[in-house]
Amino acid sequence: MISLEAVTALHRDCVARWHQQAIDNPYDGFMRIVCEQLTYNFRLWHEEDKARSPTASDTEIAQVKRAIDKLNQQRNDWIEKLDDWVTEELGRRGIAAPEKAPQNTETIGSAIDRLSILALRIYHLTEQLERPDATAEHRESVARKLAIALAQHEDLSAAAQQLADDLFAGRKRHKTYRQLKMYNDPALNPYLYAKRAGS
Repeated sequence: MISLEAVTALHRDCVARWHQQAIDNPYDGFMRIVCEQLTYNFRLWHEEDKARSPTASDTEIAQVKRAIDKLNQQRNDWIEKLDDWVTEELGRRGIAAPEKAPQNTETIGSAIDRLSILALRIYHLTEQLERPDATAEHRESVARKLAIALAQHEDLSAAAQQLADDLFAGRKRHKTYRQLKMYNDPALNPYLYAKRAGS
């Protein structure tokens, strides 16, 4: 069974810890996959910040862009691993929803991905709220954004838990949807295969 309370606690704890020490993953089973998926969103968040630095050179921006592409691919790969775990666990437990059972537009893996991004957003908004040099106007603006992020996190957590409960009760169908990213595939990105053909 999947506990979204445990998942979101892991997100919250890891995001706070990784801002103080190196990224680690001391978890087992499904939670180890949850943590690994979070690592790519954590790294992505900070690479995105670098890309927007006004002092970054063109070379630095190009390097960051390549890093972002790679991390985003890995992030999506691990969303699929979360969903593959659900598929395997349902099979192991002999749970099969009826053919006509409803299916959500979003998978558990995708919901956990969104929750991990919200955990990062909430951490950084709280950080902004506590900035000693922040103006009153800045704090008011950040407080409004933080309230929205917290409400979204609560809503999504509840919806994801309902989905997990429905899946493991056989009330909804589950399927891993492959991301089929094309930009990193040398056989599908025309800039990559054209260069290979011309070399």
